[in-house]
Amino acid sequence: MRGRHVDIAASRYKSVPSRDFINAYDREESSVHLLNGTGKDNGNPSWRHSFVHVLVATLSSFLFGYHIGVVNETLESISLDLSFSGNTMAEGLVVSTCLGGAFVGSMFSGWIADGVGRRRALQLCALPMIIGASTSATTKDLWGMLLGRLFVGTGIGIGPPVAALYVSEVSPAHVRGTYGSLTQIANCLGIMGSLFIGIPAKETFGWWRICFWLSAVPAAALALFMEFCAESPHWLVKRGRGAEAETEFEKLLGASHVKSAMVELSRSGRGDDAEKVKISELIYGRHFKVVFIGSALFVLQQLSGINAIFYFSSTVFKSAGVPSKIANVSVGICNLLGSVIATLLMDKLGRKVLLIGSFSGMAVSMGLQAIAPSSFVPSAAALYLSVGGMLMFVLTFALGAGPVPSLLLSEIFPGRIRAKGMAVCMAVHWVINFFVGLLFLRLLEQVGPQVLYAVFASFCLLAVIFVKKNVLETKGKSLQEIEIALLPSE
Repeated sequence: MRGRHVDIAASRYKSVPSRDFINAYDREESSVHLLNGTGKDNGNPSWRHSFVHVLVATLSSFLFGYHIGVVNETLESISLDLSFSGNTMAEGLVVSTCLGGAFVGSMFSGWIADGVGRRRALQLCALPMIIGASTSATTKDLWGMLLGRLFVGTGIGIGPPVAALYVSEVSPAHVRGTYGSLTQIANCLGIMGSLFIGIPAKETFGWWRICFWLSAVPAAALALFMEFCAESPHWLVKRGRGAEAETEFEKLLGASHVKSAMVELSRSGRGDDAEKVKISELIYGRHFKVVFIGSALFVLQQLSGINAIFYFSSTVFKSAGVPSKIANVSVGICNLLGSVIATLLMDKLGRKVLLIGSFSGMAVSMGLQAIAPSSFVPSAAALYLSVGGMLMFVLTFALGAGPVPSLLLSEIFPGRIRAKGMAVCMAVHWVINFFVGLLFLRLLEQVGPQVLYAVFASFCLLAVIFVKKNVLETKGKSLQEIEIALLPSE
């Protein structure tokens, strides 16, 4: 039982600033321990309480994956229907305009999440995705398609970073890595869903329009179901709404863990400064190092070549003589399998081990693809090296380089700057993503696969070195323990 002491405490803290609330809560905790005559740990909270809330938030990651993959199988029929077939720059724009919109959305995601809360921000991100999907589905020309993709991009620029924040802040520490990996599984399911739905696009006239219409359904579900989910207690405490935070912790952790969770949250207590974060602090101030680490991880993730694989896998496999349907299904299965394995290992092996192993495997995989077109490799062997290397690349990516960066960032940023710091890092991510999507096909034509894949492999090796030197392990630690450990000097 929580007892009347907790209820009395809640009534005291309803309208006081967060720092006063934190101090009061520490005093109240001491008195409750004395009254109860025990300071025993109740053990880890049940994962079941927070699971549904996390599951709903991952719909934004599902939508991200869906909109990334929806143009893979349908791009050829879209270009024929909208009269830009054969124009590789126009095809690149259909992919990259979405990423440009995501850059804009991600830039504002932190301020939106801190302004209206994590829950409302996730609801808001669904609106441009619904508008954009409808615009793309009904357009008669390239410009309408680009406008729709821009709207969709804005939504997916807001959604994933806020979802990563939300998941990290509502998850118990002992399963936070596992729950963080669920966003990657949702991403994989979104990609696979778009690939399967897009299969009839080449045979059925106008089928690509249905593919865009269908994406409005999970977007509407996200907006609806988040209404019934808990708000992040971390955000509520930052806003001085301690009693509400206590109520949300009860939903997420169970009544017996509310008090300990509130005391743990109080230890990093910097809530009163939440609105004073300046961009200068993130770019060249006291938090520059952690922002640099986060941004570098995303840059290396994108320069590994992964999204080039996802966007244009059909084209690449076609050049190797493999039917696109088989290729896309195989890529999706490898991505999902790797993500499931990562979910099982994230809280056992840790983030750093998975990152190093993942980037190492990706480097080997890209090396296989780089040597496949060589003259000294027999044609039969070249096919296996090319296709096998690509599938191995996707599998090893999903083991660490895919799910870990966004999870790690949501853990290592101090609560005061978490939302805005992630916004800056995600903006960097989308800029690199945009140019990879825009230029990949053209570079593939001009420099050839050997050089391009060798460059990707080099970035994977660079990532291994970077992770070894700069990334700290966060496995099993609460967000407050991580923040205290990494707290920069004033």
